[in-house]
Amino acid sequence: MRSVAVFCGSNFGSSPEHAAAAAHLGGLIARRGMTLVYGGTHKGLMGVVADAALAAGGTVVGVINQRLHDRGHLHMGLTRHEIAPDMRARKARMSELADAFIALPGGLGTLEELLEAATLTQLGDHHKPCAALDVRGFYRPLRALLETATDEGFLKPEHRDMLVIEADPARLLDALVGWTPPTVSKWIGQPGS
Repeated sequence: MRSVAVFCGSNFGSSPEHAAAAAHLGGLIARRGMTLVYGGTHKGLMGVVADAALAAGGTVVGVINQRLHDRGHLHMGLTRHEIAPDMRARKARMSELADAFIALPGGLGTLEELLEAATLTQLGDHHKPCAALDVRGFYRPLRALLETATDEGFLKPEHRDMLVIEADPARLLDALVGWTPPTVSKWIGQPGS
């Protein structure tokens, strides 16, 4: 695993624990010799994770969309950056650059990015691990929702369990390194699938 895309909030959240976790993760990614790929801005947790990786001597690649770039949101200290025309192109480029995905706490965009990456893994469009850093129990409701989806017959246990949800950044990175993709199809009880 040479590069990790990190999805996270462009706000700081209501607790200083969120920024502390972002800084810890960013520094750890750099110290392990991995490239941090992220959304390219200096705002919120996105700026914190990038600053921490840079401070630890890491390589940080930002992929920012044109609208945010035009508004002056680009982090000026990055190793390098790319400007994508829109959010869809930004996500696609981040996926191309990354060997794995981690979501920190965040809002709609963060959740959407994590679930899209996991969906593409489930469908076999890529074979990249996806994880969530469970700061302050932020991802406990997602874990419960995945359990419900499995119990209700919409998700196989292998796909429920493929998403690594871990509170400790070092254990999370270790789990991603040791991760193997599920080998089952997504369809349940349907002939010819």
